[in-house]
Amino acid sequence: MGSGDGPLLRWAADLRRLREKAGSPGYRELARRTHYSTAALSGAAGGRKLPSLAVALAYVQACDGDTAAWERRWREVAAELAEPESRSVKGEQGAPYVGLSAFEPQDADRFFGRDQLIEQIRARIFDSRFVAVVGASGAGKTSLLRAGLLPAIAEHAWPVSVMTPKAHPIEECALALSPLTETTATQLVADLSGDARAVHRLVRQGLADHPAGVDLVLVVDQFEEIFTQCTDPAERARFLDLLVTATTTDGSRLRVVLGVRADFYGHCSRYPHLVEVLQQAQVLVGPMTTPELREVITRPASLAGLSVESALQATLCAEADGRIGVLPLVSHALRETWHRRRGNALTLAGYLETGGIAGAIAHTAENTYTALSESRQQWARHLFLRLVALGEGTEDTKRRLDRGELDLEHGDAVAVLDQLAQARLITLDHDGIEIVHEALIRHWPRFTEWLTQDREGLRTHRQLTDATTVWEGLDRDPGALYRGTRLAIARDWADSVPDRLTPRERAFLDEGLEAEANERASSQRRTRRLRQLVALLAVLFLLAATATVYAVHTRTAIAEQRNAAIARNVAVDATELFRTNQELAAQLGLTAHRLAPTTETRESLISTLATTLINQPHEVYSVDFSPDGRVLATASGDHTVRLWDVTGPRVPAELASIPNATSTVFGVDFNPRGHLVATANGDNVVRLWDITDPREPIELAAIPNANNAVYGVTFSPDGRTLATTSFAGTVRLSDVTDPRRPTELTTLTGHTSVVYSAAFSPDGRTLTTAGEDQTARLWNITEPRRPVQLASLTAHTGSAVYGVTVSPDGRMLATAGNDNTARLWDITDPREPAELATLTGHTSGLFGVDFSPDGRTLATSGGTTARLWSITDPLHPREQTVLTGHVTGVWSVSFRPDGRALATSGWDRSARITPTDTDELIAHACDQVRTRITPAEWNQYFPGVTYNPPCPSR
Repeated sequence: MGSGDGPLLRWAADLRRLREKAGSPGYRELARRTHYSTAALSGAAGGRKLPSLAVALAYVQACDGDTAAWERRWREVAAELAEPESRSVKGEQGAPYVGLSAFEPQDADRFFGRDQLIEQIRARIFDSRFVAVVGASGAGKTSLLRAGLLPAIAEHAWPVSVMTPKAHPIEECALALSPLTETTATQLVADLSGDARAVHRLVRQGLADHPAGVDLVLVVDQFEEIFTQCTDPAERARFLDLLVTATTTDGSRLRVVLGVRADFYGHCSRYPHLVEVLQQAQVLVGPMTTPELREVITRPASLAGLSVESALQATLCAEADGRIGVLPLVSHALRETWHRRRGNALTLAGYLETGGIAGAIAHTAENTYTALSESRQQWARHLFLRLVALGEGTEDTKRRLDRGELDLEHGDAVAVLDQLAQARLITLDHDGIEIVHEALIRHWPRFTEWLTQDREGLRTHRQLTDATTVWEGLDRDPGALYRGTRLAIARDWADSVPDRLTPRERAFLDEGLEAEANERASSQRRTRRLRQLVALLAVLFLLAATATVYAVHTRTAIAEQRNAAIARNVAVDATELFRTNQELAAQLGLTAHRLAPTTETRESLISTLATTLINQPHEVYSVDFSPDGRVLATASGDHTVRLWDVTGPRVPAELASIPNATSTVFGVDFNPRGHLVATANGDNVVRLWDITDPREPIELAAIPNANNAVYGVTFSPDGRTLATTSFAGTVRLSDVTDPRRPTELTTLTGHTSVVYSAAFSPDGRTLTTAGEDQTARLWNITEPRRPVQLASLTAHTGSAVYGVTVSPDGRMLATAGNDNTARLWDITDPREPAELATLTGHTSGLFGVDFSPDGRTLATSGGTTARLWSITDPLHPREQTVLTGHVTGVWSVSFRPDGRALATSGWDRSARITPTDTDELIAHACDQVRTRITPAEWNQYFPGVTYNPPCPSR
């Protein structure tokens, strides 16, 4: 080590020397002496990060060192390391990532992953005078040209000018080239506007003092602006002639590089001279490979003296691999993770705190939308609604939109598409448009509100759009037009929102209405002829009776369809309204279920009548009932565990807030007697609290976890053992018989990545763990200090296993995985577990799973829903109820000890308690209603339906 080595490296070197003086004992021997893992001890002397004080002193003591002196030394190093970090977090200075912004030439030292593509473009430039770099929006063209290509050209001492066309490309070209000569930009504009050879002469004049063979490279970034911003076709054509002429004329000393968005490449074909030069040299910018992505993630951090946690690398690579348009979002998420780094490490926990790619998209979406004018906001809203495929009992997903479906002649269309693409909210290519990420649907509140306001109308519009496409595909065959009820519904909807139809959709609807009018007129003529032929009164009477019966039947069918549509809309409204007006929401849900008693309205009613905790300032990761069911604990991203009195009929009362002070609390668990609570914390510590008086919790002990965040915590059935899971991929067993002096029993090290949860069997002899390495593992812990792995479950192929729980009789195991499934296992013989069934229905990865106390029901959570399954026959589980109260991801589920209620928690900063006896719940729904729905409120939600309040006045 030289004199420039930092305090951390000097500390590590001295620690290794201490071990050498002690006779160089092996790390296994040190682990035996200290009861810390070999990984923790070797990491203490590795020099990558400062170990905890407890680990450091244990290492020193095992090597016969002076613990008092080393403790003073540790505190000095910790203070020295903290000082520069505290300065760096005050602002953006020093950030290794550029975020959503494009890379500029000054960012070349942190631009990675495109070396091969840069060399390919550089070679094309030296072989050809006109090169087009083509790629979809968000593929990184601007960064590639400015931070990659420009430094590569500068190495050859060739002059470079960079421009973007904007509204007046000739003016921008003059500004870019004016430094070559002493001529002003104003004079150059006049010269360039009058002569196609002006640029050619200007470049030759400007390079007169340069050696032969040295050419000017003109980079035209965002070339598509000549189509989106330049409104003068003559100026556009003149600018293209200037570039083509200057590169094809004999004696040319100009080389042009265009950065073209893929969806505008077809526009270039309108200009024959441009087509001719573009055919000679093109470079396509595609998505990065996995090794290139790893360079983008790790190299800037490495240059800044930082490290990137392997779990974070794997997560980002998995989310971005093979996708175009996601690179700016990855950079933005990494920049936010840098703000939340742990020492010199960027961690998966910090990334999750930022919201990751999803959070970046939502933030960008809101800022971009509010910056639009009112008319453009309206057009953008209509565009986004077309880009969503509405779920039928499932989550909404993104939908690829054919450009022909839009009215691109609309005055704001091209500008809005360009702004949304620049903001990386959508991706464009030559024939399609789509949302960059489905997280935009789930995590942008404004978008969610649009989708919930009139879902039936959105379905009507989507059906109309699809029918229009079919009609055009059949050469506008009249047989493909709407008729009857479908035409009436479409007409009524279109009359209410006339601005949403494109010209092609309006043409389809008008043709249908005209065809219906012609058929009606034809029918009327036939009726008149029949009247002339029919003379018998009996026949006329029969026809009249038949018409009457048909009309009554039709009217009844239409009324039923209307009621079903109203009920569906009100069911959604009731769920949203429950957060602000519970009594009105309950009455709306009851009436909707009475109008149309469907599964959808029933599940909405159940969610509406649930108790909701909405006063959490951050996401709620975990919930757990006390053994007597009177207290609910919630673990939250606001660094606290809160205790709630849930004995009241509707509104829980907060008893206490247990602070963690510095980091997220991921897990919480009551001991079997209910007088202790254990919390799993992101600050690498497990804490034990005495809650004999739940209004005044007392901290009994803090168990360090070797510099790794603790994710899950659970007590054994006898309350004497505590299992904790961590981001390090380990599971620790501690003896908490004396909660003030917990002692470590052993550490289970079979998993290779994050361990999310653990569950004891009822007899406490078996422990099951679930982790990021796609496995659940069963351990024999009859002798806790010598655990033995019994089996490894790998059915969740290719996906992490987040949740695990054991049935009350100890014969079944349930696992929840990121492959959108839960699985039931027979563990009568834990050495040979057998899969019983796979539960499907969720459309996103599952996080939580719990058996009811009687073992007859299983609760699962994933996406925005929680689901209850009857497992009376475990080989054929049956879905009972879908709970839809949460508006974002649901993390955990927990049955109340009496089995009559289920607690859920999620990213929407709430925890909800739902009674599981749904028939009784509906029967007593009016018990808490004091104010009956008014006629005005009734007409607002049930237009055309006779006023009939579901609950009596009090």
